[in-house]
Amino acid sequence: MQNKIIPLSFLLICGVANANETVTGKIIKISDGDTLTILVSKKQMKIRLAEIDCPEKNQPYGKIAKKALSELAFSKIASIKPVTIDRYKRTVGTVFIDGLNVNKELVKTGNCWVYRKYSKDKDMIELEYTAKYAKFSPSEPA
Repeated sequence: MQNKIIPLSFLLICGVANANETVTGKIIKISDGDTLTILVSKKQMKIRLAEIDCPEKNQPYGKIAKKALSELAFSKIASIKPVTIDRYKRTVGTVFIDGLNVNKELVKTGNCWVYRKYSKDKDMIELEYTAKYAKFSPSEPA
């Protein structure tokens, strides 16, 4: 993943005026533990959750991570705080549902870990250590 400035043209297509503007929509698909799709103004927008990483679907705990995100988010209205666009043209951002920071919740419950290369939030590291210390695992949600 490469951090870069979000092109204004892409943001306008997706209904976002600028990179600091929150996007709100209904979550219509969960691809894996750290990727989902929302519907914004009748347009689909793929979101990669910022600062976290999860096992892929075909890796150990991958299905459990996907299920954890599904239980938190599927079919709900979410607000996305965009951070950047990744090399796959997905919006990378923080997902909020009813005030809950979904990115942090997935780390807190041991379903994902902090993507240290891109994380700027020191609280994320503390949540990860707490989950490890409490011996949470993806099969034992908090």
